[in-house]
Amino acid sequence: MGKSDFLSPKAIANRIKSKGLQKLRWYCQMCQKQCRDENGFKCHCMSESHQRQLLLASENPQQFMDYFSEEFRNDFLELLRRRFGTKRVHNNIVYNEYISHREHIHMNATQWETLTDFTKWLGREGLCKVDETPKGWYIQYIDRDPETIRRQLELEKKKKQDLDDEEKTAKFIEEQVRRGLEGKEQETPVFTELSRENDEEKVTFNLNKGAGSSAGATTSKSSSLGPSALKMLGSTASVRRKESSQSSAQPAKKKKKSALDEIMEIEEEKKRTARTDSWLQPGIIVKIITKKLGEKYHKKKGVVKEVIDRYTAVVKMTDSGDRLKLDQTHLETVIPAPGKRVLVLNGGYRGNEGTLESINEKTFSATIVIETGPLKGRRLEGIQYEDISKLA
Repeated sequence: MGKSDFLSPKAIANRIKSKGLQKLRWYCQMCQKQCRDENGFKCHCMSESHQRQLLLASENPQQFMDYFSEEFRNDFLELLRRRFGTKRVHNNIVYNEYISHREHIHMNATQWETLTDFTKWLGREGLCKVDETPKGWYIQYIDRDPETIRRQLELEKKKKQDLDDEEKTAKFIEEQVRRGLEGKEQETPVFTELSRENDEEKVTFNLNKGAGSSAGATTSKSSSLGPSALKMLGSTASVRRKESSQSSAQPAKKKKKSALDEIMEIEEEKKRTARTDSWLQPGIIVKIITKKLGEKYHKKKGVVKEVIDRYTAVVKMTDSGDRLKLDQTHLETVIPAPGKRVLVLNGGYRGNEGTLESINEKTFSATIVIETGPLKGRRLEGIQYEDISKLA
């Protein structure tokens, strides 16, 4: 197979290698050529084209450095403006994205030795806002494009115009209110002394809306009625008082719940109904129910010393002192005698300690009294056997 064959394995491998980024030390910035290894870079440095480029650069090295520095600055700022806008970003993030381009200008060909020096220079020149943090230097692009400045001025002008329109509307409403109040006289309440012209006359009060006018009308009406009418009026007033007393007594019997009480009841109901599929807790006594460990451990009790991954426990046997690593499916809870301390393992009261009060063998449930936490003293009935266990 010929050396210049385009589809030869070596030619394909060379093309694949040349696609990606290569090592920086084998890159010639003057010739803008990337070599793949040290031997290729050495051969390039001895080539005639490279020597010509060195002769041109030696005549005016500052001109070439200024050219590369300007290209590097323009490409870096263009990437920062286009990719991140005016957001505050770490300078290393922008630089890593910049050097990912294969034909980028290398920093060692510019006037800046490090990225930090370049970042400080951007801040001194007013091209970016720079600030140093414990995590490094952050930069923020300052957009001085005339089109952007024009758009910002238009937005500020529009906001100012909207504010002016709101102020004009508010002033117009105030003027309308003032004009409406000019034609009306402010009514001031008149306070009179409570008096009776006749000792037998009953004074009644109406606490509904318009109390002043209705009270005056009632007193004038009652004074013009006869004795029988006064009796009827007194009886109706007593009936009204009884009805009002009954209506006021009913809310006293049934106190309205506040929003906080309702929320607490809802949360408590959620906790009561919330159950998990894991019940193991350190410090409880359990019984081994699996026969896979032999008769030595079957139906024997132990204390849970450690819980691993919610479903596995390290159990220390009470009689032999052996430590076993068991799954919760191979264990069951232990119900003590009444009066002993237990731990709630599931439900809304999970993690609370209590005292066993009684056992209902028909429903396989128990009654306990909470001894710890904010619910101390609460009596819980109907707790299932698997939800409580004896404390060690």
